[in-house]
Amino acid sequence: MQSFTLIFLVFLFASTVVQIWLSLRQKQAVQSHRSAVPAAFVDKVSLAEHQKAADYTLAKGRFGRLQIILGVLVLLAWTLGGGLDWLDQVWRSLGWGALWTGTAVILSMTLISSLIDLPSSLYSTFVLEERFGFNKTTFKTFLVDLLKGSALGLVIGVPLILFVLWLMESAGSAWWLYAWAGLTIFSLVMTWAYPKFIAPLFNKFQPLEEGEVASRIHALLERTGFNSQGVFVMDGSRRSAHGNAYFTGFGKNKRIVFFDTLLKHLTPSQIEAVLAHELGHFKRKHIVKGMVLSVLMTLIGFGVLAWLMREPWFYSSLGISEPSTYMALILFMIVSPVFTFFISPILARLSRKHEFEADEFAAQQSSATELIAALVGLYRENASTLTPDPLHSAFYDSHPPAAIRIAHLQKQT
Repeated sequence: MQSFTLIFLVFLFASTVVQIWLSLRQKQAVQSHRSAVPAAFVDKVSLAEHQKAADYTLAKGRFGRLQIILGVLVLLAWTLGGGLDWLDQVWRSLGWGALWTGTAVILSMTLISSLIDLPSSLYSTFVLEERFGFNKTTFKTFLVDLLKGSALGLVIGVPLILFVLWLMESAGSAWWLYAWAGLTIFSLVMTWAYPKFIAPLFNKFQPLEEGEVASRIHALLERTGFNSQGVFVMDGSRRSAHGNAYFTGFGKNKRIVFFDTLLKHLTPSQIEAVLAHELGHFKRKHIVKGMVLSVLMTLIGFGVLAWLMREPWFYSSLGISEPSTYMALILFMIVSPVFTFFISPILARLSRKHEFEADEFAAQQSSATELIAALVGLYRENASTLTPDPLHSAFYDSHPPAAIRIAHLQKQT
């Protein structure tokens, strides 16, 4: 067994054990607090609502642990099990050039992976979400979304794959810098185009109707100096009972989007507070910082890939008999998460810091009390657990735990 094979297996084993251990810690924490609503929420959340959130979290945890095991088995099958090498040999036998062979291997691997993931997606949507009253998706909608997503993936993905593989083959030792620059430009274009050209393929967006909510929002936007193309309501209820709100796009193509489910459950003043929180992310430059971090991580990733693709051991250690640029790209994409898993807490901590800062902005521009009420409403409607395991939360959660977040906001009142 080659040394890198051993390193890969050690990291895979360690990351898998940690993921399952954290999931079991979450299970224990939620189960042990299921019988009583936490003191901070006792007058806001009923015992039945608290127990529904606990049961929902536990069910997702059980399913998540099965997905972890399945993911490991699939990854091993693709690499050391010879799946990728077999797929590569099938396409090589056609005698195509490296560019089209590589594109075919990537697309066929993506198709097979999607088929493997399909039962999990169906179970999550039509069994797990259905059991707790969240699923509103029909099988027809699910199928149409799948077909639209696949078609969009081909239209956008094939030219991108061809571009990156062409650079890897033809642009010399500096290909990774060109690829990084090209991917960065592509990401910016997609961010700009998403709200106007892509999102409407899957959901309907209607301008927010005039009324108290619209008046409050326009007043908030005016006093914070935020310009956008408009405030829209998305038909999220067509697929799920979960509620949310988000910004999308950038530059003159920015949009504010509310799920219709969120508007049904919150008061106008609470909606204003939620939007003030989202504006806080913009005003504190969290979106720009996130984009810069992503660009830097992509640059590092391409640099590492440029080094690895020249090393024969990288291929042979992961079950590949014939090195190629496209196989280096595939291996890097499916194996790198095993090694980057342990930086998850750093990224999660940064995200939670941004959430606190956005909450502080919302307290200044709107009302901390109303934001607290809105968050409690969202925890209740989305069946979010109020008692997560601290270590599990530190590793995974992009938002602070409910009790800590509410306590922080109370200091702002």
